[in-house]
Amino acid sequence: MSLSPQLEAALSGPSPTWFGALKIELPGHILRLLDGAGFVDFDGGTFVGRDPVYGVLAAIEEIGDGVGDEAPAIGITLHPASDASAAALAAPGMQGSRVSLFVGAVDRATGLVVPDPELVFVGELDVPTLRSTRNGRSLDFDVVSTFERFFDDDEGARLSDGFHQSVWPGELGLAHVTGVEKTVYWGMDAPPDAKAKASAAGIPAWRQTAGMRF
Repeated sequence: MSLSPQLEAALSGPSPTWFGALKIELPGHILRLLDGAGFVDFDGGTFVGRDPVYGVLAAIEEIGDGVGDEAPAIGITLHPASDASAAALAAPGMQGSRVSLFVGAVDRATGLVVPDPELVFVGELDVPTLRSTRNGRSLDFDVVSTFERFFDDDEGARLSDGFHQSVWPGELGLAHVTGVEKTVYWGMDAPPDAKAKASAAGIPAWRQTAGMRF
């Protein structure tokens, strides 16, 4: 991590006033939260200790490196302001929202943010877990790095009009395909029993796993 000269000097001094800031770009709302009370202005907006709609930032886990087929990830915990905000944050439409994590410092003499807060992590909301206790509620989020996109393997693809138009709206190339007797496996190998049936029907082996060819 390479800090700006001003930020490095501020953090190296005695008793630095540093902060962590979280930005979540939700559909229709940008959530900017600090890891404590107060407010700071940077990155084109104001980061606050409590958002009136979505509540407060309760915890941020240590950033973990990805291993093998995993991308770097962090965990965050929010204390939603209400049951409605908890339900809204956990809704499927929030998944994939861009998340940015900053570390910065405040100049005690001026109260302004020291240039330039360091962007230490960029990712997206993944899996929400709502926890309810006698004293309140919390919402845990797995936040995965944008490198998670590299692991997409199209195993959910289907050779059907519905899936085809979900990718290319209005493209009707499969709209009138009827009477297809053989199952075509796309993005994955055919199950062993399907391969056996295909072989018995005289279908060459290379066609059994090739998917759709033009």
